[in-house]
Amino acid sequence: MTLTAKNTKKSLGFTLIEILIGIVISTIMMAAMFTTYNVVNNSYSQVSDVASISRAGRDVVSMMMRDVRMAGFKYYYGIFVGAEEDIPSQDYLEYVTGDTESTKYESHAPIIIYKDILNYKEIDGYIAVNKGSGYKGGNEDTKLTGKDVEETKSLSLCCDRIHIVYGDFDANTEQQYKKYRISYFALPMEKMSGSITVDKYYAIYRSKESWKQPYEEEVEDPDNPDETVIELKAGEWVTEQSDFCPDCYQAELMREYLVDMEFIALDRYGEKINTDPAVDHDKLYDIRSVDIKLTFRSSSPKGYFKRKIKSVVKSFDEERMKSIEDSFHRESIFVTVHTRNIGEPF
Repeated sequence: MTLTAKNTKKSLGFTLIEILIGIVISTIMMAAMFTTYNVVNNSYSQVSDVASISRAGRDVVSMMMRDVRMAGFKYYYGIFVGAEEDIPSQDYLEYVTGDTESTKYESHAPIIIYKDILNYKEIDGYIAVNKGSGYKGGNEDTKLTGKDVEETKSLSLCCDRIHIVYGDFDANTEQQYKKYRISYFALPMEKMSGSITVDKYYAIYRSKESWKQPYEEEVEDPDNPDETVIELKAGEWVTEQSDFCPDCYQAELMREYLVDMEFIALDRYGEKINTDPAVDHDKLYDIRSVDIKLTFRSSSPKGYFKRKIKSVVKSFDEERMKSIEDSFHRESIFVTVHTRNIGEPF
C-alpha cells in the first residue's frame, strides 16, 4: 500500500519552531521546580538546624540541673536493729578542703566554678578533631599550645568550668559510701576535610570521678626484695573505668557547636560568690543557687544566613557580652538552679 498525497495530509507532526517552544517551556518549568525545591530544602535545613540547637541545648541543661541539685548530698545509712551488716550509720569519707593553690583541684567542696578556662584542669589542653562524620578523641588529639590557646580564646568568651561533688551509697562494694565528682568543661574542636580545617568551634564535655579513700597496700620492701611492707596510699579521685568505679569516665563529649558556657554561684541574697576554695572555702557552703547560661550556634560551616549579620552573645554579666558579625545562628539558654542539698560541710 503506497502513501498518497491525500493520506499525508492526515499525518500530523511538529515543526521545528514548535519543538523549540516546547523545550523552552519545559526548561522554564524544570527551573521553577528546582528553585522551589531548593528554597524548601534550604528552609527545612534551617528549621532543622534551629530545632537541633534547641533540643540539644535543653538536654544538656536538664542534665546540668539534675547534677547541680545533687551537689552537697550526703547519704545516711542509719541504724537498723538486728542488722548483720557492720556499716557505719553515716559518711566516714575523708574531706579535702582544697584551700591552697596546690590542692584546690582535689577539693571536695560541693560546687567549684572556674571562670574563662578550657579543659579539665589547666588552660593548656587538647583540640578535639572532628574528621568528617567521625570523631577523633583521646591521646591522638592535637596538642593545644599557649599561642593556640590565646588565639582560640580570642574567638569567643568561652568558657567556665564547674565541679559538682555529692555522696552516694552501695552496700555491695568494699567502700560502701561513695563520693562522686561531676565536671563540665569545654574544649576547642576542629572540623577537617582532608588536611584542611573547615570549621572551628567549642564542645561541652563531662567527666565523672569517684573518691577512693586512703588505703593500705602491700608492696615490695625496697631494702629487702624478698620481703613486703604495708604502705599507706593517699586518697585520690578515680576517673578511669574500673572495678572500683564501673560508671566513671573521662571527657565524654556532650554537645558540639558551643559558643559560651557560664556559671555563677549565688547566696541567699542573690550576691555572687567566689567559688575558688583557695580564696574562701567556707563561703562555698553559702551557695543557694547557680545561674547557668549556654549559647550554641548552627552547625553548618557555611553559616545559617546568606550574608553576615551582627549578633550579641548574651551573658549574665554585661562586661562578658560580645558583638559578633558572621552568618551563624545562635541561641542562648538561661536557667537558675536551686542547690537544695548544700548546707553544712561534708
